[in-house]
Amino acid sequence: MNKFSLEPIYNWYRNTLRNPKYRWWIILGTLVYVFSPIDISPDFFPIVGQIDDVLLLTLLISEVSQLVIDAAKTRKEQKVAANPSNSSDDAVDVDAVSVN
Repeated sequence: MNKFSLEPIYNWYRNTLRNPKYRWWIILGTLVYVFSPIDISPDFFPIVGQIDDVLLLTLLISEVSQLVIDAAKTRKEQKVAANPSNSSDDAVDVDAVSVN
């Protein structure tokens, strides 16, 4: 008996969203699906109709926010690499005097 798993679909969605060539198509397609009246489970069924929309929207928001965080980290690392600070400039020489 074959067991159905959502993991390959999730991995495909995530990998395709991370590909800059297809990113905007996936975002647009997800938004069209969420706001479209044609769904896997139609929205006129209470609760069950909204589950697929909420799950897909949650996945989209989490993945896009992770992309934004990664881009911000990369930008910050590039900024630090472009402006390396010399550690000797930050050092302060102090003459110590013993007090009895």
